[in-house]
Amino acid sequence: MTINYQYKNVQAPTKTTLSDEQTAGHADHWRILTDDMSQDVPEWLQQMIEHAAIPKGLNSNVSASDSCLLLSEDQPCHINQVLAMKEGRPERFINAYPCVDSPYGLNCKIERIIANDNSHDAVLRLRSGDGSIIYAFDQLYTANRHQYQQGTSYFINFSAWAHEISISEQNEVIKVEDEEAIRYHRAFNDIVAANDGKVPDDLQQQIAEWQPETKEQMAPVEINLGHMCAYLFGDTLGQEDEAWCQGQVLGKQQTVFHGKPIILFDVVILREQDADPFVVRIGACETDETKAIAVHDYVQANIWLQAAIYKENQHEQAKSAS
Repeated sequence: MTINYQYKNVQAPTKTTLSDEQTAGHADHWRILTDDMSQDVPEWLQQMIEHAAIPKGLNSNVSASDSCLLLSEDQPCHINQVLAMKEGRPERFINAYPCVDSPYGLNCKIERIIANDNSHDAVLRLRSGDGSIIYAFDQLYTANRHQYQQGTSYFINFSAWAHEISISEQNEVIKVEDEEAIRYHRAFNDIVAANDGKVPDDLQQQIAEWQPETKEQMAPVEINLGHMCAYLFGDTLGQEDEAWCQGQVLGKQQTVFHGKPIILFDVVILREQDADPFVVRIGACETDETKAIAVHDYVQANIWLQAAIYKENQHEQAKSAS
């Protein structure tokens, strides 16, 4: 009898390790939810223990015998808590942070992990199917840290907490009068339209050869900045998950986080042709300003972007709220 073995060289994504001094921590994230962290946060951590669950993420064999244990809650807005374990019992507290659940996501590959293995804080650098670069805090790093594989596409759920969120300035318009910029804009639209909405491989060459057929084609172009989708990640190592975004509200609902009213906004922050929309469920404290935001409004926000990767979601197609 002949037995054939197939060797697979499975590699983890590239990892950048942060020191404790380089790690920002979660004080600013707790301040989104309370002005009295010293009083509220310890109470919330104690309350969650009473009905905590163990999220598996990609790991089907999570148990209390692991060196570290991730605890969570089955709530739209909840706390994740990391404990060091010894002989199946909690030995010490490691970390805790507030989370938002989201049904929306994209298929992405993990290009790099930026992590502090002392605190179990990790930011994932992700590349979506259309090439967009996204940075997000890993809600489930404790459970998933040994499971990630280089080059593997994962369905990733995206959510966020809003430091600030408000209706975009609807009348903010840029008038483009530079002839070369106008020519590029008109040429790009004409070429893509003539190519059934797809960007041709020789796009730049076609743009260089494009010539206007009428004077109207070279008229100034007005761009309404309040009606666009945009996402800009942070530029500080380990804090790239602190992002600015603008997008359209596709859904709105209410929930509660430890007695505090929260509004959940489903916001599309990237929406490109021939690409899955990037929709994020954003949690924001209920105020007069957030209550005034309606479905279909365009909003801009400073957010803490989060990612969650679950094994049971890996055979799903990316969900869209559009």
